[in-house]
Amino acid sequence: MKTSENAGYVKRTQKDYSISFKLQVVQEIELGQLGRTEACHKYGIQAKSTVREWLRKYGTFDWENQSQKVVAKTPEQKILELEAKIRLLEKQKNRAEHLAERADKKAIIFDMLVDLAEKEYQIDIRKNYTPDLSISSKKSTKKH
Repeated sequence: MKTSENAGYVKRTQKDYSISFKLQVVQEIELGQLGRTEACHKYGIQAKSTVREWLRKYGTFDWENQSQKVVAKTPEQKILELEAKIRLLEKQKNRAEHLAERADKKAIIFDMLVDLAEKEYQIDIRKNYTPDLSISSKKSTKKH
């Protein structure tokens, strides 16, 4: 990449963008998540014409007939899409595991605080139901 002296301008070429990146941008635009201008701003793409060319090459819109077309994807495109989906699912899984672990820790801390408060103030904070009471209450709710 060539850098100009003024204001950190970086001249980029088509080779600077990976095929997976191009496919991701095209997919976001076609799904309506971004417009061409928004994609340029979000990803630092300098020209809208670059994105337009990606849409022509990799998109599902038939520019000559002005209609949607079904394009058979190359095996490489399918692999790249599946790899991107795998990365996304792994991120979501890791986030869910993190949140579950955090919720478990919060529950433990909450129990410790309740135990401490019960001991300190000598009061029962938790409700202690007898097994007979909980069974009879379940039966009465089923009748309704």
